[in-house]
Amino acid sequence: MNLHITLAPVIAIVAGVLILLKPKLLNYVVAIYLIAIGIIQIFGL
Repeated sequence: MNLHITLAPVIAIVAGVLILLKPKLLNYVVAIYLIAIGIIQIFGL
């Protein structure tokens, strides 16, 4: 069985957990998430 995990969903899960644990981090988590997704899309990771 092959498990193919892409990077974007993993980042989304981590961001969601961080927001649940520390709601005050919302602005930072969203900003880092958007930057990370943008870099992933540009370089095709």
